[in-house]
Amino acid sequence: MKIRNAFYAQSGGVTAVINASASGVIETARKNTATIGKVYAGLNGIVGALQEEMVDTSQESAVDISRLCHTPGGAFGSCRYKMKNFEDDTREYERLIDVFKAHDIGFFFYNGGGDSADTCLKVSKVSEKMGYPIQSIHIPKTIDNDLPLTDCSPGFGSVAKYVAASIKEASLDIASMSASSTKVFILEVMGRHAGWIAASGGLASDKEGDAPHIILFPEIPFSREKFISKVETTIKEKGYCVVVASEGTQYSDGAHISGSLQRDAFGHQQLGGVAPTLASMIKQSTGYKYHWALADYLQRSARHIASKTDVEQAYAVGKRAVELAVEGRDSIMVTIERNKGISYSWSLGEASLARVANMEKKMPRSFITKDGFNITQQARKYLQPLINGEDYPPYKNGLPDYVSLRKVMVPKKLADYFDV
Repeated sequence: MKIRNAFYAQSGGVTAVINASASGVIETARKNTATIGKVYAGLNGIVGALQEEMVDTSQESAVDISRLCHTPGGAFGSCRYKMKNFEDDTREYERLIDVFKAHDIGFFFYNGGGDSADTCLKVSKVSEKMGYPIQSIHIPKTIDNDLPLTDCSPGFGSVAKYVAASIKEASLDIASMSASSTKVFILEVMGRHAGWIAASGGLASDKEGDAPHIILFPEIPFSREKFISKVETTIKEKGYCVVVASEGTQYSDGAHISGSLQRDAFGHQQLGGVAPTLASMIKQSTGYKYHWALADYLQRSARHIASKTDVEQAYAVGKRAVELAVEGRDSIMVTIERNKGISYSWSLGEASLARVANMEKKMPRSFITKDGFNITQQARKYLQPLINGEDYPPYKNGLPDYVSLRKVMVPKKLADYFDV
């Protein structure tokens, strides 16, 4: 097999562990010099390929590549960019292939969620249509945990750990103040169509009746009357009420209880504002004093409290992607498989991109209690192992010590491209 270079890029919302996947890709590629030459990392995702802006990762030290494992964010920059269908506009694909040809790139590793799987599939198809051989491997990543055909998605376990820990701590705070002050605390978390992150807040409870007392899932239609009744009942029984609300919480007709009219490149409505909306409902209906918070970027960047399981899985899928490419595999996503047995263990598998792209895995109804406000033991059994283990980053001057790469750019060989 001829030695060819590889292209790696990060796409979509970044996570606390996506750089661990990057480390897995780069370190494994460096061990397969008989097949892979250099790894070029796209600056800001697929846009970096189109604009021929790529980082030469061979210029990064082994130590710094290793340090990516404990550094949050996207080391090479990410993007939300949707490539058009080949039939609608061939220019993007012609440009992509021109760049790949110019830099002898024969491997395409795209690290992202469902929309990124779609991009990876399109690249795989255009390789066939345009007669340029390139192996496309999708490396899973999404805090939403909504990728199909994989037990879980790297990035989710650390968000789940952060949310559960935050709810446990905030609940102790509000319990202390509830007698004469705040009665309600609401934490808004991410989750457009699937309530996996919101569900993870339920891990904060040690026994029935512990906070969070209410979890709002996108999968369960929201009823203002039932919600307010549950808040009042909880305060009457416990003295306070803690709520975890998914940003995708919606009414029975599919309308979100909060969100803007703006949409991203993939047509997704920009969500947010559920917590203050719920707080306003509570104030109007009950008069109780409240506090609310948005986990927002904090939940997906909190590497200081990452799940060790999540870190290990993130690295492993990056490593396995390269191994599969070396084996000649194409148009697949690396998957995480939950092994059978009493104790939790996992292994790696693969799934066809055609079965992954543009598909979503939502919370099973069996994971949500009958009243729609909490998680079942079945959900807890699924979620608990994903947050297990601590993998603290090194600290310097009292703060996490994260790596900053040199990012030496690959010299351009083509004319500038202005269509992005």
